Amino acid sequence: MKKIRIIIIMVLCTSLTSIAQEKLNINLTKSSIKWQGEYTFYFGGHEGTINFSEGHLIKTKDLITGGNFTIDMNTLVSTDIEVSKAKKSLEDHLKDPDFFDVAKYPIATLSITKVEYSESSELRMEANLTIKGITKLINFRAFPDYTKKQLTTKFKIDRRRWNVNYNSKIRDGAISDAIGFEVILNL
Repeated sequence: MKKIRIIIIMVLCTSLTSIAQEKLNINLTKSSIKWQGEYTFYFGGHEGTINFSEGHLIKTKDLITGGNFTIDMNTLVSTDIEVSKAKKSLEDHLKDPDFFDVAKYPIATLSITKVEYSESSELRMEANLTIKGITKLINFRAFPDYTKKQLTTKFKIDRRRWNVNYNSKIRDGAISDAIGFEVILNL
């Protein structure tokens, strides 16, 4: 009877070890999010950055299987305008209620819920993106670089799905409904 208990305990320990998950924290100073908003009827727009306040990937059996990230909406800045008054005006406008309402919703989150490996150099991911308290499912491709310990992705979202509903009164100055993101995660 004692031998059977020992064998059962050994099997359980081996099973638990083989499915153990590892939390891989991102390097906040080396990871980045770039955003881009464009005009609808002519070339141009604005771009900038926004920072993670925390984040990690989940690794199971040497494979990325998930992750959770928190984005500090107060860090949203424009990088395409150099004049300080115009730059501040744009950044304040983007933080207002008609865009991201940062005073009410100071954080956004992204939670990776599904990862499919189409090949070792490309992942297909599903994630829940929460902006302004609204959570919607998004899909995107990501590209790991195992030697650099880095994961990169580019994707666009339709801002209207998260009630980012600014409507320009000037047709030729209207902004696109799409916001583009370029994300680099470094571990």
